[in-house]
Amino acid sequence: MVVGEEFSKIISGAVGIAERQVAATITLLDEGATIPFIARYRKERTGSLDEVQIAAIQVQYGKLQELAKRKETIYARLDELGNEDKELRARIADCWDATELEDIYLPYKPHRKTRADVAIEKGLLPLAEEILKQKPMRLPDEESLQGARDIIAQRIAEDEKSRNAIRREFSYTAMLSCKAVKTKCDSPEAQNYKDYFDFKCPLKHIKSHQLLAIRRAESEGFLRVDISPDTEKALDKLANIWLRANNDTAYQVEQAMEDGYKRLLKPAIETEFAALSKEKADEEAIRVFADNLRQLLLGAPLGQKRVLALDPGFRTGCKTVVLNEQGDLLMHDVVFLHNLQSTQKLQKLIEQYKIEAIAIGNGTASRECEEMARQAISHQPSETRPQIFVVSEAGASVYSASKIARDEFPDEDVTVRGAVSIGRRLIDPLAELVKIEPKSIGVGQYQHDVDQTELRESLQQTVESVVNYVGVDVNTASKHLLTYISGLGPMLAQNIVDYRAEHGAFGSRKELLKVPKLGAKTFEQAAGFLRLKGANPLDNSAVHPESYGIVEKMAKDQKCSVSDLIAKKELRDQIDLSKYVTTEVGLPTLTDILKELAQPGRDPRGETEEFHFDEHVHTIDDLQAGMILPGIVTNISAFGAFVDLGVHKDGLIHISEMADRRVTNPQEVVKLHQHVRVRVLDIDRARGRIQLSLKRVDN
Repeated sequence: MVVGEEFSKIISGAVGIAERQVAATITLLDEGATIPFIARYRKERTGSLDEVQIAAIQVQYGKLQELAKRKETIYARLDELGNEDKELRARIADCWDATELEDIYLPYKPHRKTRADVAIEKGLLPLAEEILKQKPMRLPDEESLQGARDIIAQRIAEDEKSRNAIRREFSYTAMLSCKAVKTKCDSPEAQNYKDYFDFKCPLKHIKSHQLLAIRRAESEGFLRVDISPDTEKALDKLANIWLRANNDTAYQVEQAMEDGYKRLLKPAIETEFAALSKEKADEEAIRVFADNLRQLLLGAPLGQKRVLALDPGFRTGCKTVVLNEQGDLLMHDVVFLHNLQSTQKLQKLIEQYKIEAIAIGNGTASRECEEMARQAISHQPSETRPQIFVVSEAGASVYSASKIARDEFPDEDVTVRGAVSIGRRLIDPLAELVKIEPKSIGVGQYQHDVDQTELRESLQQTVESVVNYVGVDVNTASKHLLTYISGLGPMLAQNIVDYRAEHGAFGSRKELLKVPKLGAKTFEQAAGFLRLKGANPLDNSAVHPESYGIVEKMAKDQKCSVSDLIAKKELRDQIDLSKYVTTEVGLPTLTDILKELAQPGRDPRGETEEFHFDEHVHTIDDLQAGMILPGIVTNISAFGAFVDLGVHKDGLIHISEMADRRVTNPQEVVKLHQHVRVRVLDIDRARGRIQLSLKRVDN
């Protein structure tokens, strides 16, 4: 079996997707196709796999490629040792499991000198071999026996059967135990981990957020952590493998076995399971972060409206900016809360600039800022009164201090840039949020504790997925937005912006081929996700240029123009898709084309909605158990969702309080920035904690 076929078979088993589909996806990935492109425009080749499935194949493919590289390293090591064992090399060649491969390689792996190595140098290997037979024999002096036991202990610890037996025991019975470090547990920082000062849980049942919190506390020196199976059961498993007699010689093997388990094998497998459990916790935390990020990026845009944006603040005032329909900064000022002149100043700005919407950051003093804004618009006629929106500030401070912000506003300070970001997020959240490193947006849990490479790759993939799902206008999109389009990247994005600046707006998708270094392959990957309003109406749709001929043939068969086909449903209803099926284009692509003709260029993100906090609730002291209040979901974790009630402290809806049914994933019930009505369960004013429920509340 060739490697490609073997990879397809292994990946198929791992992800539950047919080998044919896996093989086709691998081929497309090797050809340089992106996940969004494959999912949207190569359905016939993959059997209509979605982005999640394609990404899963890509991950497994990457792991196998890494494993292939690891094998080359192992072969090189065996060559150094002069080891030409054909059976060993055949086992390595056939092995595609990382753990099994390392077990095979372990006896040949470079390591520091061990007690067993010292004993072998003393010539005690024959004695160890003889003792392992467990036949009655005259035993030598204790020093020689100790050396022989060291050799046997290491052999047991490195034996594949031993390691697999102990792995199984860890899988079934391992307990994770935590104890507080007494010299540090009284510090204020340590109190964040008080729930784990004397904690015990089966490893297989521990929650992702619990494990990440424990590992953080351990790294900060507040906890000692141990992972152990049932010792007696573990030793029984080893005894079944190694003990074959009941005599003094077998007793030496038993002593070596217990030593090998406690000193070598148990610590090694504990490290392995600690890493595996952390990897699993990381995967869950990264998944939650990526799902939250996706929801945030898909936030509904207000669209091109004149916006007044306020970045709230008590002491230093509220930084105020006015933006035109394109998000350009027109002016900035500062207004102070609880000040009649400030309210009047806002009124004048609203009238002078014909403000259509007001964006208010959701940070400290947000509620007070909103009240001031409502006073400022209270005397305006309802038909011209601006809508007020509370906007997430997550990551705004990171953007305001970034090079991107300095390049955009070199003459303004960070407070002005931050307020501009808040206003632009209302106009188009996706276009603004792509300027910020995804992990700085702060919609995850323990993002600094998880594998940073995995996090970065997952979030990058999420941003790419959303940008390509929505599509961008090639004549207005920023370099930062274009960077995420399938096949482009920073250099080509900049080239597009430069070409646009020099030659004016693109008149057609084909004109993209005139952009320096944007060749046919890149055009193929990117064109379907780039929109523009030009002579060809298909250029403003998700129909790929490679399919324009199909649409033109449909129009010709209906004796109409492409524009007529888009405008008139009765013409589209007469189309028999089976007439246009070819060896290259099947019903999945044709169905997508027809859907796109029905609503070309439609923004899939929905519409923004106004929101009002309860006017009688301003601080945590105003809360009472049993109240039903409006709120905004600000973050979602594996254990629940956090909700802003307008009292400067977010409340928590624990996963057990999300529905009358059992909920395993909070995102089944709520979405980021969703407007909800919640019931107050409990208020811990001393600790600033608010417990909420969605049960028996009409949303």
